Amino acid sequence: MLFSVRSLLAFLVLPVTVWAADDRPNIVVVLCDDLGYGDLECYGHPEIKTPHLNKLAGTGVRFTDFYSTAPVCSPSRVGLLTGRSPNRAGVYDWIPQAGKPKQDRRELVHMRASEITMAKLLKDAGYQTCMAGKWHCNSEFNNNKQPQPGEFGFDHWLATQNNASPSHQHPSNYVRNGEAVGLMEDFSCQIVVDETLDWLSKSDSDRPFFIYAAFHEPHEPIASPLELVQSYASSARNENEAQYFANVANVDAAVGKLVAGLERLQRRDNTLIVFTSDNGPETLNRYRGAARSYGRPGPLRGMKLHTSDAGFRVAGIMNWKGKIPPRTEVVSVPVSALDLLPTFCILAEAPLPVGAVLDGTSFLPALEGKPLSRDKPLVWVYFNAINQTRVAMRDGKWKVLAKLDGGKLPKMPNVTRETAHLMLDAELTDVEIYDLTADIHESVNLADENPQRTTELKAKLEQQYRELVKGSHVW
Repeated sequence: MLFSVRSLLAFLVLPVTVWAADDRPNIVVVLCDDLGYGDLECYGHPEIKTPHLNKLAGTGVRFTDFYSTAPVCSPSRVGLLTGRSPNRAGVYDWIPQAGKPKQDRRELVHMRASEITMAKLLKDAGYQTCMAGKWHCNSEFNNNKQPQPGEFGFDHWLATQNNASPSHQHPSNYVRNGEAVGLMEDFSCQIVVDETLDWLSKSDSDRPFFIYAAFHEPHEPIASPLELVQSYASSARNENEAQYFANVANVDAAVGKLVAGLERLQRRDNTLIVFTSDNGPETLNRYRGAARSYGRPGPLRGMKLHTSDAGFRVAGIMNWKGKIPPRTEVVSVPVSALDLLPTFCILAEAPLPVGAVLDGTSFLPALEGKPLSRDKPLVWVYFNAINQTRVAMRDGKWKVLAKLDGGKLPKMPNVTRETAHLMLDAELTDVEIYDLTADIHESVNLADENPQRTTELKAKLEQQYRELVKGSHVW
């Protein structure tokens, strides 16, 4: 059995206290940026070597159907931290740094103080908390005009607003607990790991901890260690692709350093490690600075910014020493980053946020390959999608896509008082249905095969869409 009787009771009868404080697991979330579903060796990449992640998956669980909460960075992070669709928080697209007022009011967008994060819930339950890496949950970074990481439950934080600058190598835009750091000589993912381990070495060893390590890699502007780039010179098509391969390999090396550090500090036992990505891979040369974006979606359709699966179906690896036995088979149960918060609350014996609408469920049964009991399906509404089907749903084996107003609804990176009626009044049209257990490519539209099933799935999607847009924040 994966779990003891005590932990099973905790899962079934919260909030009854059954664990002593030192029985609760430490929790580490490692989040990559723009890592493609097909970018890791254990997910089928033919060239990139990821031995540390291979080992983490081989001694834990590798999910084939793990989903981020959005197909782009800022909303994905907000959804992960809150366990809620990011639309509810009013974060519909990536957040630019605040500047002059814009018609779409994107300079106002941020994760508001009313949102309750997993870090806050775990801290209130007695956990020590640390964040390092990419924040990207506000437009006014390190400015008291908007809440900062420390106000969302992180005891210690080292962060950037968006990307590492000028690149992953020797970034100079990190801020530590409100103070600008200046030049940091190393690669960003290594800096993140070093920061978390240094913090952990000074923490209370008698209390559990939560670490959120948000790597910038492999998002542009990509820079990688020379020796790793040279090791891929013969297998890559050009120097830029070798840089990308090396960038992912450097992520793997950073994960290896993190695990080794946990062991060195004797904090590896009873530590749940979750490794995933914020969204799918960037498209090569989609914008001027994307010349090294050689990420791969594997067998999935689309890329980042799409509502087909490559936009938000991502790597999902979990390792819990002493709790998860090594598995020779993968787990195909659909799991979402939305599920992290409710699961962590169970493990930490922390109450769920009062009055907040959550969109995930506990993933604990999935660690044994068992189905999850969901009150509602997984739904994504991305008004600025590159593809025309802006609404998506995963319900069991079914993937459902729909256009809004026949594809005529204008693309929207934000929703304001002036444009809210567009999302509220939009009609779901041109429904597509795919059986992902038989068609991972989303290549055979089954909408016409069974009209009754299509009617039922469309009605479910319609219900979920209406509930979500009515509860979404408008700027």
